[in-house]
Amino acid sequence: MLGGLAKSLFGSSNDRYVKSLNPLVACIAGHEAALQAMSDEELSQQTARFRERLANGGKLDELLPEAFATVREASVRTLGMRHFDVQMVGGIVLHRGEIAEMKTGEGKTLVATLAVYLNALPGEGVHVVTVNDYLARRDAEQMGRVYSFLGLTTGVIVPNLADHERREAYAADITYGTNNEFGFDYLRDNMKYDRASMVQRPFSFAIVDEVDSILIDEARTPLIISGPTDDKSELYLGVDAIVKQLADADYEKDEKQKSVVLTEEGTERAERLLEAAGLLQGANLYDFENTQVVHHLNQALRANMMFKRDTDYIVKDGKVVIIDEFTGRMMDGRRWSDGLHQAVEAKEGVQIEPENQTLASITFQNYFRMYPKLSGMTGTAATEAAEFFDIYKMNVVSIPTNVPVRRVDEEDEFYKDTQDKFRAIAKKIREHSEQGQPVLVGTVSIEKSELLSDFLQQEGVPHEVLNARLHEREAHIVAQAGRKGAVTIATNMAGRGTDIQLGGNVEFRIEDELAGLPDGPERDAAVAAIRAEVAAEKAEVLAAGGLFVLGTERHESRRIDNQLRGRSGRQGDPGLSRFYLSLDDDLLRIFGPDTLFAKMMRSNIGDGEAIGSKWLTKAIETAQKKVEARNYDIRKQVVEYDDVMNDQRKVIYEQRADIMDAEAVGDVVTDMRAETVNAIVGDACPVGSYPEQWNTEQLRAQAQELLGVDPDIDAWMKEDAIDPEIVEERIRADADALVAEKTGELDAETWTGIEKSILLQNLDHHWKEHLAMLDALRQVVHLRAYAQKTPINEYKQEAFAMFERMLGSIREDVTRTLAHAQFRLAPPPELPDLPDFITSHLDPFSGEDNSADWDAASAGLLTSGLPPLSIPQPIGDEVGEDPASWAGVVSRNAPCPCGSGRKYKHCHGALV
Repeated sequence: MLGGLAKSLFGSSNDRYVKSLNPLVACIAGHEAALQAMSDEELSQQTARFRERLANGGKLDELLPEAFATVREASVRTLGMRHFDVQMVGGIVLHRGEIAEMKTGEGKTLVATLAVYLNALPGEGVHVVTVNDYLARRDAEQMGRVYSFLGLTTGVIVPNLADHERREAYAADITYGTNNEFGFDYLRDNMKYDRASMVQRPFSFAIVDEVDSILIDEARTPLIISGPTDDKSELYLGVDAIVKQLADADYEKDEKQKSVVLTEEGTERAERLLEAAGLLQGANLYDFENTQVVHHLNQALRANMMFKRDTDYIVKDGKVVIIDEFTGRMMDGRRWSDGLHQAVEAKEGVQIEPENQTLASITFQNYFRMYPKLSGMTGTAATEAAEFFDIYKMNVVSIPTNVPVRRVDEEDEFYKDTQDKFRAIAKKIREHSEQGQPVLVGTVSIEKSELLSDFLQQEGVPHEVLNARLHEREAHIVAQAGRKGAVTIATNMAGRGTDIQLGGNVEFRIEDELAGLPDGPERDAAVAAIRAEVAAEKAEVLAAGGLFVLGTERHESRRIDNQLRGRSGRQGDPGLSRFYLSLDDDLLRIFGPDTLFAKMMRSNIGDGEAIGSKWLTKAIETAQKKVEARNYDIRKQVVEYDDVMNDQRKVIYEQRADIMDAEAVGDVVTDMRAETVNAIVGDACPVGSYPEQWNTEQLRAQAQELLGVDPDIDAWMKEDAIDPEIVEERIRADADALVAEKTGELDAETWTGIEKSILLQNLDHHWKEHLAMLDALRQVVHLRAYAQKTPINEYKQEAFAMFERMLGSIREDVTRTLAHAQFRLAPPPELPDLPDFITSHLDPFSGEDNSADWDAASAGLLTSGLPPLSIPQPIGDEVGEDPASWAGVVSRNAPCPCGSGRKYKHCHGALV
C-alpha cells in the first residue's frame, strides 16, 4: 500500500530515471540551431572533428550531446525524419549499455542511429544485430544513408557471402547482420589456419534489435557448426517401419518436453519386431551392442508421435523443411540434429540426408557476453528484466511513447472447442471487415492459419494468409495489412520488422503497382494518385477504429501476445485487440487447469456459447508463467553447462590464436616432447620404485611409438646410479637429436610452417572429438541425480578430467607426428573436395532447431576432417617468367617464383 502511494507521488524508479535524462535531452536540443545553420559539407565534417577530440583524450560521454544533435540533423537532411525527444532518451539508454523498451511504431531503428554513430567514432566497429536477413539489409540501406552522409562506412552480413566480402563488411565502421551470422562467423574464424583468413575484428559494441527474441527466446538453443558422417539410411527406414507398427499402449508421451518413452510392454514388442527385422543383436534391446539401435528407435518415436506435419515442419520439393517456432517462417536447409531430422525424413518417405558431427559450438549468452558493451531494444522486455540483468548485466528502461496509446485491449473470450471458436472468429472478422476496419489475425501454427482460412472462405471474407508457405511475399503482405477492410492471417507476428500503416504502405504500393513504369510525367502522376488514395483510405480506417488485432490463441509467452497487440495503436492511432480461446488450445491443454476443470467447463458451456471470466484469464496467465519459468530454467541450464565448455573453448581458441600469431612455435613443440617423455617414463618407472620393478618393455615400445627412438634401456639398467631422471634425460636427448636431424633437412620457414600445421590440425581434431564426448556426457549426466549427486557438478568434474586427457593426447599426437613424418621434395598432393558444413541452432533439450542453414559460403574454406599436411616445395624449371602463367602450376604454399621469399599465396598468388 505504502509502495503504491510512493509510486503515485514520486513515480516508479523507471519514471525517475527517464526524467533524470531530460537535462541531457535539453542540452542536445541546444545544439540544433547551430547545426541547422551548417552546410551539408560542414555537417559531414563533424565526424572528423569528433574523432580528433577523441584522439586528444576526449570521452564519448562528453561528445554525446553534440554527436546526437548531429545525427538528428543528418537524419532530417537524408531521410526526412527528425528524432523525437523520447527517441533521444532511447539513444542515451542504448549508449549506456541498457535495454530500451519502446512500443511498436516508436522508431527503434532510427533510435539506434544515435548510439551507433557515437560508438562508431573510435573506429573499433559497431555491430547492429537483427532477427532476420531482410531487416539487416533494409536497415543497413536506410540508416546507412545517415552514416554515409556523416562520413562513416556501413557493411551488412548475410548468408552466402565470400570471406573477403565478410572481411570488408566487418572492417566497416558499422556492421549490420543477424545474430546467427555473427555467431557462426566467430566459430568459423576459430576453425581457420591463418590469421589473415579470419573475418571478424575484436569485439567492441553491439546493439541487439528485438533483444528479447534473440537473447531470451533463441538463447535456449546454441549455435552449432557440424559436418556430415556416415550414411545410415537403411537403419532409419527399418526402425521407422517398426515404430509405425506400435500401438498407443506401447509408449507414453510427454508433450511438455516433446519426449516419448516405451512402456514395458512396448519394449518387449519392439524387441520382437527388431529381432524379426534383423536389426537386434541378441535378445535384449538394451545390451551394449544395441546402443545405436536404441538411439534411432527413440528418435523415430519422437518423429512419429511428437512432431506434426504443417506445425513443426512441412514437406516441400521432397525435403523436410523446419518451421521456426518463434516466427512461423520456413527454415530452408536447416536441420534437427542427433538423428531427429533423418527420423522425420524416414517418416515422410523422402530422401534421407546423412547425420552430422559437431565441430564447433557456442550459446548466444556466451557469445554476446564477449562484447565489452552490449545494449538492446524491443517492444517487450519488462517481463524478463530479472533475466536480462542476471545473465547479461543489462537494465531494462521503459521509454514513454511520443503520443499516448489509444488502443483498447478487450477481455478474452472462451469457447468450448476449436470449431466453435473459429466459427465465432470468422463472424467477428466479417463484421469488422464490412465496417472498413482492417483485421490482423494472429495464429500459432500453419495448420491453424489454414483452418481459419477455410472458415473465412465459408463466410465469404477475402483475406491474405501469411505463413511459412508464403515466406517470399511476407513484407508486402504485412505492409498492406492496414488497408480498409483488409484481413491478414499471420502465423506469428514477432519480429516481422515491417510496420503496419493504416491506409496502406505508399512505398510498397509504388513498388508493386508501378514496377514496369519508367520515370517520367506518367509515373509521377501515378505516384501522386497512390499517395492521395492512401491518405483518403487512412482517414476512413481511422474513422472505423484503426487496426483490430485478433488472437486465435494465447502464446506460451506473454511477450509474444504483447508483440501481437503492439501492432495496433502505433503512434497514437486508435486500435482494438482481443484474444479468443478454447479448452482445446495447446497452452490450456498442456499447461492449464486439470482435467476435472476441463470436464466441468465442457458440460457447462453450450455449442457456440462464449464466456468471459477473470478466473479463466488468471488461469491463462498462470499457465503462461509456468511455461516462461520452465523456459527460463532451460536457458539457465544451457548457460550452466555451456559455461563449463566456454572456459575450455577460451583456452583452445587462445592457443590457436597464439600459434597462428607466433613467428616460431619450436619452444611449444619442444615442451610437448619433454612432457611426453616425462609422462611415459613416469608411467613405466614410478617414483620410489627399484629399477628391477620398472616396465622396460613398455617404456621401449612407447619411446619407439611416440618419439621414434629406440633407447638402449637394457644397457642403462646395468648402471649402478640409474634413476628415472637419468632415463628421462637420455630419452629426451635422443628424441631432440632425431627432430634436430629432420629440422636440418628443411629451411627454417618451412619447418615452422610444418610445426604450426601439425599443432593446429591436432588441436582441432581432438577438440572436435572432445565436443562429441561432452555432448554425450551432457545427455546422460542427469541420471546421476538418482545417485543423490548434482548433475552439473558431476558434469564439471568429468569435463575437466576429459579436458586434461585431451591436452595429453594432443601432446602425444604432435610429438608422434613430428617424430615419424617423412618429407619429400615433390609437389604436394591435390586437396580433396571439401564437404559442405551445416550450421545449426539446436535445442539440446527438445531437439528443436530454430536457426540453421547449409553453409555453402564456407564450403571449400573449411573442412570437417584434418587438412592434409602441405609442405612448401621447390619450384621446377618448367615455371615461366610471366606471373600470369603461374596459376595452377605453383603450389599455393610454395615460395613465390619471383624470389620475394614469401609464400606464393601471400605474394603473386594472392589475387589468383
